[in-house]
Amino acid sequence: MPNQHRYIVVEGPIGVGKTSLVKKLADSFGHDLLLEKAEDNPFLAQFYKNQRQYALSTQLFFLMQRTQLVQAFRQIDLFQKAHIADFLINKDRLFAELTLDSDELHLYLQIFTHLTIDAPQPDLVIYLQAPVDTLRERIIKRGIKYEQQIKDDFLLRLSESYTRFFYDYNDSALLTVNTQSIDLINNEEDYRALVDEIGEIHSGRHYFNQSSFLD
Repeated sequence: MPNQHRYIVVEGPIGVGKTSLVKKLADSFGHDLLLEKAEDNPFLAQFYKNQRQYALSTQLFFLMQRTQLVQAFRQIDLFQKAHIADFLINKDRLFAELTLDSDELHLYLQIFTHLTIDAPQPDLVIYLQAPVDTLRERIIKRGIKYEQQIKDDFLLRLSESYTRFFYDYNDSALLTVNTQSIDLINNEEDYRALVDEIGEIHSGRHYFNQSSFLD
């Protein structure tokens, strides 16, 4: 693993497979894990039943949790330990913009700006994409009860928000991965091709899909 990738983030919409890939990459590269814990959010299950009522409390809990993880991470000597995370703190506002009304969003953004002003930037972001039908299949397969209530319209709007966000993203090297036709967890050929691609990245924007490694 090239030394420049001391801090890697894997991002993408719900169900795309971020955490599973992060764990596998951490094992391959010897990186320490930096994982958010959605199951610790006491508002999340209620949010999927009633987004309007629980949006702000759900979002603020996630913001505080992610900020605490990032602040603890900042205390670590990056020359001693490399890390890989399943969240990018800068994208936190995507969910807020989808679910909060204007007054709540204004409050949230003030808190967000205050808490994330000195958040470290990753060396590489791996952005995982998949169409809504694929996201739905994966959500059903992993069987988390409250996620089964997520509506396709919300998944679509979330996916579109990610697309817009990463279209303009230039804070670090970016690798966009189309996961629709590849299996990075169970297919070793797909996974090794991704690892090889990561090793070639030094800066800029890059794209990886099935055609990237098929003759």
